[in-house]
Amino acid sequence: MFMLLFGDCVLDAERRELKRASGVVSTGPQVFDLLLFLIENRARVVSKDDLLEAVWGGRIVSESTITSHINAARTAIGDSGQEQKFIRTVPRKGFRFVGAVTEAPPGAIDRQTALALPDKPSIAVLPFVNLSGDAEQDYFADGMVEDIITALSHIGWLFVIARNSSFAYKGRTSDVKQIGRDLGVRYVLEGSVRKAANRVRITGQLIDAETGGHLWAERYEGALDDVFELQDRVTESVVGAIAQELERAEIARAKRKPTESLDAYDYFLRGMARFHAGGQENFDRALANFRKAIDLDPEYASAYGMAAWSLFWRRLNGWSTDLGQDAADGARLARAAVDLGKNDAVALTRGGHALAHFTRDLDAGIDFVDKALVLNPNLASAWFLGAFLRIWRGEPDEAVKRFEHAMRLSPLDTETFRMQTGVAMAHLMAKRFDDARIWAERAFRDVPIFPLSAAVISASCALSGRLDEARRAMADVRRLDPTLRLAPLDAWLPFRRREDFALFAEGLQKAGLPE
Repeated sequence: MFMLLFGDCVLDAERRELKRASGVVSTGPQVFDLLLFLIENRARVVSKDDLLEAVWGGRIVSESTITSHINAARTAIGDSGQEQKFIRTVPRKGFRFVGAVTEAPPGAIDRQTALALPDKPSIAVLPFVNLSGDAEQDYFADGMVEDIITALSHIGWLFVIARNSSFAYKGRTSDVKQIGRDLGVRYVLEGSVRKAANRVRITGQLIDAETGGHLWAERYEGALDDVFELQDRVTESVVGAIAQELERAEIARAKRKPTESLDAYDYFLRGMARFHAGGQENFDRALANFRKAIDLDPEYASAYGMAAWSLFWRRLNGWSTDLGQDAADGARLARAAVDLGKNDAVALTRGGHALAHFTRDLDAGIDFVDKALVLNPNLASAWFLGAFLRIWRGEPDEAVKRFEHAMRLSPLDTETFRMQTGVAMAHLMAKRFDDARIWAERAFRDVPIFPLSAAVISASCALSGRLDEARRAMADVRRLDPTLRLAPLDAWLPFRRREDFALFAEGLQKAGLPE
């Protein structure tokens, strides 16, 4: 016999037991029978005569008795006559159970291999399937999902898996229950986008990852001129399905549009697609798209932030052909991002981090990234980029905590190698050289093209007396960036404490990096 799941309740008909998050709920036998009958007949309105027959065996009881049992059932499941979120009174007809219900066999929920669920509602939004018949439109479908993730992330009581971990499932057919276990979430949103001419159709369905049951499904369509309104409606419906008592103010905070210029927005989406693809050529093309978005909308804060951060990343990887020009341009774009994006978490995060590097003002950069976390507490990039800035400010232990939280928010992130490298650098600064080496080797093994990962391996090995390993790692550093020297490294990494840079430089010099 199946268990019936709704809200935070589990009704086990075989054991005649009702459980909620707080534990087993005591109900009288007739209240339990009444509740079970309503749920099993939720497709229709149940009359009082139906209840008399099913619960009281056809005996005549007073209307007040029926009312008191309905009220008792509502109380047991956290409902009330005023809210009626589960049991609705239909005037002059009877009652109907209106809550979303899923069925699961006893013992079906296996959490032995699952991440522990957070202590608040949790969701992963999977990449929407592009049904446009044009692979070039993937960026549009991906951008739709990113916007929904961002909007949901503005709601402080909701735990939202970051974009990069969700997108690890792009193009894959995966079991939703396994996804829930992999990511440690209760709910999964999946859907599709069909774009043709000036029309777009969005479908979405919310699934309980523990049971695989469908909780909600909806379809929206309209003109591309109304795309932001469509996104708002999808977001509002998803959030409403998770918590029906959502306040209107929280819904309003989830409705933030990046720009009113659809042309600029389109270029921004193309830039983000290139950014996530990685590599020098893709970063150059991403930067060109972000600049085009800025040309079309000079107040597009997120575009300024991503352009500034692209210049920072180009510089850090040794891809820059004019360091002075990139530094001046990066600082200008970063300042515009934080000035224009006071309510834009992406602009504050990427712009604030880049600004700290280009101007060496760590305190200002940390303030901007921390403001982004107030706006969006689930933004993994804000957690790990803020952690990097704390390394440079001389707070390695605090940095490790923030990196760990970022990796929990986004356990399958395409930027995980950056987070792992950050953890390694923090351990290096705390003189935990073996831990630094292990974390840096993990990062470099996954993405063997990041010079900083190889540099941390080299320095940590040299400082712990493993000189042969240090020199082998230094060969990787020199192969990835043949022009790298100690002096410019001091300009690129904004250490506040001279002793921190001196420690890093000592390790690199012992490993063979020239001055």
